[in-house]
Amino acid sequence: MKTPTCQLYLISPLGVGGDFPARLEAALSAGPVAAFQFRVKNVAQHEAARLAEPLQAICAAHEVAFIVNDDIALAKRLAADGVHLGQGDGDPKDARRQLGPEAQIGVTCHDSRHLAMEAGEAGADYVAFGAFFPTATKETRHRPEPEILTWWQGLFELPCVAIGGITVDNAKVLVDAGADFLAVSGGIWAHPEGPAAAVRAFAAIVSDQPAG
Repeated sequence: MKTPTCQLYLISPLGVGGDFPARLEAALSAGPVAAFQFRVKNVAQHEAARLAEPLQAICAAHEVAFIVNDDIALAKRLAADGVHLGQGDGDPKDARRQLGPEAQIGVTCHDSRHLAMEAGEAGADYVAFGAFFPTATKETRHRPEPEILTWWQGLFELPCVAIGGITVDNAKVLVDAGADFLAVSGGIWAHPEGPAAAVRAFAAIVSDQPAG
């Protein structure tokens, strides 16, 4: 079985307590997932670390990279696999100094080719473009066209992530355009048949095989 050219990158909802660990376990058991991003807001670091612990263990059991959103210090505290930085969340070079050579460092680049090239030069391991579609996960001002993924693939070796409002109904255009990863939140956790069904459906899209 060939490795799909595009892989799934899950982003947590803001609420990760309650039954969310079980929902994450179901998602990761349903099909191949490359990474999981822990994204909570307005939570003290101690509480964030408590919430992260069971999720990080589930990711480790499934060999899924555990990435912390926006917080280099929390990523370091958790010995996470990496950190994802927005444009106002810190410098990739500083993240590299603090987290070490093995950490996966991603940078949000919106719809900007310039920001993406800057991130690559600063040592990012991947760049993220988006939001490609309307999303309820966060307020967005940027709406790139899928061809920015094709442009990036034609010039750079660094992987690119497509993000923003991605669902099983609209994902294929981004796969076809050259996304290395689809970063999905609501399209997984709000899927009407549950997160496991969503992962199976996305797996079929990225591998170009029928779901079954």
